[in-house]
Amino acid sequence: MSLIERQEVLSEDITEAGDNDNMKLVPVAESIRYRKRAQSAEKKVEDLTEQLSEAKSQATKISERLSDIEAEQKLTSKLAAAGSVDLETSVLLAKARMEGQTDADLDGVIEQLKKEKQYLFGGAGGVVTAKKTAGAKESAYGGTNNQTALERAAKKAATTGNRTDLQEYLKLRRNFL
Repeated sequence: MSLIERQEVLSEDITEAGDNDNMKLVPVAESIRYRKRAQSAEKKVEDLTEQLSEAKSQATKISERLSDIEAEQKLTSKLAAAGSVDLETSVLLAKARMEGQTDADLDGVIEQLKKEKQYLFGGAGGVVTAKKTAGAKESAYGGTNNQTALERAAKKAATTGNRTDLQEYLKLRRNFL
């Protein structure tokens, strides 16, 4: 190739390169706007990832709390079924015993509490009935069965017709019914 041909090739390459550069270049104002949009989008991504991590940590805390509440409710129901007289104290003692153990056996802990702290549990386990209050007085007739004492007072009031016997019958009826 001669020198003239080389110059022509070089000039063609330069003009082609110059044309391509003009095609790829973007005005400065527009490039600044694109850069700001990209920066704001990156900031939004960072904010959203931070919010996502906070939401995940809250979800784990809530799930842990829910599992603790479910375990406490299960323990409370088992202690109530076992006949616990003081449920709050029994729950606290059972929790303290299960605290060190990862996989605690609820029934075993309850049985251990029954053996060691018998005063926390009712007598034979069944339904605990209410005891007489100060308002309910014992029978004046010495009977142990309340129904028979009431029947006797009713018969006495009916046979004698005396107002004091009737008054006594009504008092007994109010106390026992």
